[in-house]
This record gives sequence, structure tokens and C-alpha cells, in this order.
Amino acid sequence: MSRRERVAVLGTSGSIGFSTLDVIRENPESFELFAVTAHNNVRALTDIVREFRPRIAVLSGADDRAVVADSFEELQRVCAETDTEILRGANALEQVASMPEVDVVVAGIVGAAGLASVFTAARHGKRILLANKEALVMSGAVLMDMVLKHGATLLPIDSEHNAIFQCLPDQLQQAVACKSTAQAVPGAGEQIATIWNGISRIHLTASGGPFRGQRRASLAQVTLAQACKHPNWQMGQKISIDSATLMNKGLELIEACWLFDLTPAQINVVIHPESIIHSMVEFIDGSVLAQLGAPDMKTPIASALGWPRRIGSRSARLDLFALNGLHFEAPDHEAFPCLGLAGRAFEAGGAAPAVLNAANEIAVQAFIDQRIGFLDISKVIQASLDSCIIHEASTLEAIVEADARSRVCAEELVRRFS
Repeated sequence: MSRRERVAVLGTSGSIGFSTLDVIRENPESFELFAVTAHNNVRALTDIVREFRPRIAVLSGADDRAVVADSFEELQRVCAETDTEILRGANALEQVASMPEVDVVVAGIVGAAGLASVFTAARHGKRILLANKEALVMSGAVLMDMVLKHGATLLPIDSEHNAIFQCLPDQLQQAVACKSTAQAVPGAGEQIATIWNGISRIHLTASGGPFRGQRRASLAQVTLAQACKHPNWQMGQKISIDSATLMNKGLELIEACWLFDLTPAQINVVIHPESIIHSMVEFIDGSVLAQLGAPDMKTPIASALGWPRRIGSRSARLDLFALNGLHFEAPDHEAFPCLGLAGRAFEAGGAAPAVLNAANEIAVQAFIDQRIGFLDISKVIQASLDSCIIHEASTLEAIVEADARSRVCAEELVRRFS
């Protein structure tokens, strides 16, 4: 019997982390939870350590005031009982991602905070299950080059990108996930190009968020609670707000371009409020393959964790007889301009996507803090793209610099709008 694969889950206390743990629970003979990380959620980390007994537990948050003393003492006690080592600080994320014992890195940390650990995992040739879309948005070309150079495997676990991946022929799946392996096979490049040429376009589905169908003027008084009330998915504040503005779909548009070597013109964003069809691939003969499933993140995580085989997921099952119909409509770019801004940033290239992402993170946090209104989010992003000088971004250092510079610019714009 082959040994179990050792999994490091970065961002264990979030929705991606909890779903991954459920998949591991379902497949204890195949996977071992080797390392877990949380920002400052000590209680959640303690419960996970008590159940799974990982080798490493990381608290990446640098602010000790956020760690309740008695909770941390409980974590220390449980780790002593389970022989789990505690690491502290953001650098510990990269340390875990580089450990030779780790086979699989689940990148579940939201935003630019997860960028360095994804790069580290790629540099060490890990199998990366990518939920951190910002890593590709900010640094797509650099990250993809690193994946190729170091022989890493990159598998998407966003439900939409995983759906596209599942709809691809086996040879294309191999080429997308394992670029270095695919290129090493004589003649593989020509065969893969021939198969790619048979694909007409990608249909990237979106739920439309909580404000689907509303006009822009009606969104002026949107509250934080309303923006976070997604109709289909249980998610954190930031990604919920991104879904409400359709920026989440804009980020996914950029992510899909890098993952599948496409242009925005080859991707058709489709509003599909039921979130049953997670995305589709259309071929030149008119055939369309779709991946369907209940809105449950355990399904794409299990697909990627087990790939190329299928494993159990504990996910909700789709009841076809309970469906009242499937609906599709075009996105409203006037009411939700963030989608168009994302396409503009990708086309501009260089550091523009990093500017877009940084401005969005600053604007969303300002909305959460009630410093700006809901409609101001897109205004801050557009003004950032208009005012920031777009430099080339051919290294991770250049991307980090562009991110920092863009945050300063976006903060100034927030002050103007607030």
C-alpha cells in the first residue's frame, strides 16, 4: 500500500479549509493532514489539532492582541498532547509550503496575503490546489513560468475553473495541470494545440450575487449585511462583497485566462442564478459540455485532491427532480462595472491586474468599515486604474512593489470618496 499524501491546508479556518477537512475525513486512507494554518482563529485551530493531530499548526497573524490568552494556552496544551509543533507569523506560511514532507498545498488564504506562500509552493514543485485567485490575478505570467520551471502541479478549486477543467479532454487536463510534464513528451505540443483548436469558447457562470436584476441607482444605499447575503453560497465577507459587485467574476475571468491560456474575448460570462451549472466548454462543432453539481465547495476540492482519479467528497447531491428550471442571462455592465474593469486590466497587462486587485481589497475593506458606500467600490477601482502608472511586472518583487504602491493610491481615493 502506498503512503498517504501529506496535505498542508493554508487558511484552515475559512470555508475552503473546512471543506477540505471534510474531504480528508472522507478519505483517511489516502490523505494525512500534515499542516494547518489560521490567521488568528485560535479556537478553530485548537479543534482541528485535537481531531487531526497534524505535525504543524501555524498562527500567521502578527497581532498578538487578537489572540486571546486563555485560548492560546489551550492550543499550546492540545499541541503538547498531540505532539504538534506551533509556528507563528506570516513567514511560517512559506515555511510550511516549502517543507519536503508536504505533497499537497491547499492555497485557501484570501487576497494578496496568500501570494508568497503560493509562489513558495510552486518553487518547491508542490501539487497546488489553488483557491487564492489573487495569486494568478496579480502575477499570472510569473507564477505560470514558475510552475513550469519547477515542475509543480496547479489545479483550480474555484468551482467555475474546476468545472472548466473537468470538461476538458484528458490530454488538456494534463497539459493545464502539469505543464512541465506535458512539454517533456515528444510531439505533445502539437497534439495539445490540435485539441485546443477544437474549443470555441468558455462559458464562465456567475450567480449574479444578491443584487441580480437591480439597477445601479437602487444600489446606492446597500448595507454590509445585504451585500454579504449571498443567495447560494456561504462565504466570508470579502468574497461575498466581491460576488455582490461582480468583481469576483472579474477576478475569475483573469484567472481563467492564465489557467487555460485564453483571452477575455474567448470567455463568455453568463449569469446563472441557480448555481447548478458551474461552467461550460463549447467546441467548434457546436457541442457544449457542462459540469453540474449542488453549490458545495467539497465537490471541486475532491475533484482536484483526487485527480486524476475520483474520490468521495461528503458533498450535497444534486436532485434533478427538485430543480424548477435553469436560467441564463447576460451580465449588466452598467450596474456592475467591476467585471469590465477586470477585463480592461488584463488587456492592459503589466502590473494593471495587481493595481486592480489592490484597489479592490482596499475599497472592499473601506466599505466593510463604512467609510465608503457600495457604489464607491467600483469608483475607487476605476480611478486607481486611471491614475496609477502601470509598470511592467516580470518579477515577484515588482508585483509586490506595484501592490504596495497601488494600496497607497487607493487609500487616498477612499479618503476622497468617504
